[in-house]
Order: sequence, then structure tokens, then C-alpha cells
Amino acid sequence: EVQLVESGGGLVQSGGSLRLSCVASGFDFTISSMSWVRQAPGKGLEWISGISSGYGAFYEYYADSVKGRFTISRDNAKNTLYLQLNSLKTEDTAMYYCAKDPSGRGTRIQAKGQGTPVTVSS
Repeated sequence: EVQLVESGGGLVQSGGSLRLSCVASGFDFTISSMSWVRQAPGKGLEWISGISSGYGAFYEYYADSVKGRFTISRDNAKNTLYLQLNSLKTEDTAMYYCAKDPSGRGTRIQAKGQGTPVTVSS
């Protein structure tokens, strides 16, 4: 059974930073591309970042809304996906989910976790 457990969310002031983590189990994490998606209050799911699978250099993908501010990474030895959030804005307030996503672009999400909330205050 695929399990994805996110952590690291919280309340932060505008301009601040957070680091989200997602521990994966139940599947071969190393050969799985992964994504982060988010859902703001009253809005739909938004793909924000993805990372390729493999053992060497990884390809990283970002939505325009977070490019230059967020950084995705992974540690295959720990089965863990990360998202570094910098220069946070109030519009980044949302529930953040990691997702098993063969596309790495949010188009083939197979599973996602329960989410971790991020609230950015002005």
C-alpha cells in the first residue's frame, strides 16, 4: 500500500521560509517521479513542483507561481521528498501534498498524502 506522510507545515510570516518533508513507503521510491501539489482554501488542486526518478542527477520542474522561490529535492536513501519554501507570500497559504506522479508534472498523480498546512500571514 502506497503511503505518503507529509510534515513541516506551519504558520509563517510573509517573506519567511519553511521546509516540507514527505516520507514514502509501500513502493519503490527510487524509481518513482514525485510531485508536490497544493490546495488553497476554496480552490482546486494546483501542481507546483516535480522531480524525476533515478540514481543520479534529477530533473526538477516548477510552476511559474513558485519558480525561483521553492526548491524540490529528494533523498532516496531515506525515501523522503522535500520542498524548501522561501520568500513566502500570503497567496502560498494552502494545504500541501506530496504525490506519487510518474509524469513529474502533475498529470498522472497516482496517490497523495494527507497533507501538511502552510499559512502565510501578512
